[in-house]
Amino acid sequence: MKAYVDQDMCIGCGMCAGIEPDAFRMNSDGKAECYADGDDAKVQEAIDSCPVGAISER
Repeated sequence: MKAYVDQDMCIGCGMCAGIEPDAFRMNSDGKAECYADGDDAKVQEAIDSCPVGAISER
C-alpha cells in the first residue's frame, strides 16, 4: 500500500518510519514522507498511529 503524508500537518514525530521503514522516511525538513509501497498492514498501522492524522491512503 502507498500512502500520502501531508507535509503541512506532519510534526516529524517519526512514528510512521519506525512502524514501516520500507515505506516511510524522514526528509531533510524533518518531516515524514512515503517513498515506496509498504506492507498493507504496517502502512495502515502507521496511518492509524499518526498523532496528527497527517497520513492517508493513496
